[in-house]
Amino acid sequence: MSHDRVVGAIEIGTSKVVVLVGEIVGNGGLNVIGHVAATSKGVKKGVIDASPAACDCVHAAIMTAEKNANTRIDEVYLAQTGSHLQGAFNIGVSSVRSADGIVDGEDINQAREDAKRRKLPEDRIYIHHIRNPFRLDGQLIENPLDQEGKRLEVGYWTVHGDKRHISNSLTAIRSFDLEVRDMIASSLASSAILLEDSEKEAGALLIDLGAGTCDYALYRGGYIVKTGVVAVGGDHITNDLSMGLRIGRKAAEEIKIKYGRALYASGDRDEKVWLYGDLTIGDREYPKAAITRIIEARVGEIFTIIKEELEEASLFVPSDIAAGVFLTGGSSRLEGLATAAEKQFGLEARLATAPPEFTAELQRPEYSTALGLLHYALTGQEEREPASKPVGLFGLLTNILNID
Repeated sequence: MSHDRVVGAIEIGTSKVVVLVGEIVGNGGLNVIGHVAATSKGVKKGVIDASPAACDCVHAAIMTAEKNANTRIDEVYLAQTGSHLQGAFNIGVSSVRSADGIVDGEDINQAREDAKRRKLPEDRIYIHHIRNPFRLDGQLIENPLDQEGKRLEVGYWTVHGDKRHISNSLTAIRSFDLEVRDMIASSLASSAILLEDSEKEAGALLIDLGAGTCDYALYRGGYIVKTGVVAVGGDHITNDLSMGLRIGRKAAEEIKIKYGRALYASGDRDEKVWLYGDLTIGDREYPKAAITRIIEARVGEIFTIIKEELEEASLFVPSDIAAGVFLTGGSSRLEGLATAAEKQFGLEARLATAPPEFTAELQRPEYSTALGLLHYALTGQEEREPASKPVGLFGLLTNILNID
């Protein structure tokens, strides 16, 4: 079988390693020809904390995906998450140099470079520089080239991460003799495949609720204005149930899946549920009210943290988020999550859905990030601009993503 280009989309999550194999053909089409979701090890809150164990399970997942696809992966697009990822909005400025006040390419480049000039500490490295609109003499403008003005500004939402954590995730791929073409924040990858341009334009908040982390991205006027990672996810709900009900984590996970709901209802007060329901030794009843109250508290905490972070950045303006809240990630399957989000944010909320051209299995929320990585592989090439390669960490072996 011959391919124009075969790319791997890899998400090393707290509970699962997801690998998709995509065939990008000459006419610009994309075929998903292999995939696997395998149990993850050595990963805590989205960060690899035991590289040998993580490498073993990542390598096994890659081999299985390649076997399913009956081909080898040429290059990898790798998701990044974890609370070590941080973001900031930087503004670059340039004065229009020509006597007639007409903006040229050099003026634009100078404003761009000025926005990206901020130096990071030695232990940090840029992952993204995401451009927002230009302003010419204070007025928003999509393309300032050949326009008349005096002062040109451009803003970039920048995302940077801890070099050591990023190095660990790269090592898990590179040790399998694969090239990492790009690293992409999980929230941006999910947004790329789940949100339509009209929704980004109207303003949308995407929340990707995984096992160990909750990633989010806020769009306004079609542009990314903030991303973030909350180091709390579905595993924390399971832990809360384990402690609150005084049962093991396995049993707590089963109860969460069977009976869990993100909002308490008055009918829960008098209802009881069985742990196993087969009347075997160890089976017992639990009040459903206790289960839903525990889950409601943790879900509320997650949404509260996100809302507070947006408010601190003066970005939580409901009228600017007209498309509402979109939920994805493996833990978004929790019943009542959209209703809980509506209650917390005061915005319409729904479960995001992948495009219908993908199979029913790939449309499941746990595949959203990996599908988004393939989307970047297919469409993101023209949006990149050259970036200097980072120093150290064996060269970091990868281009830093720039969207412009």
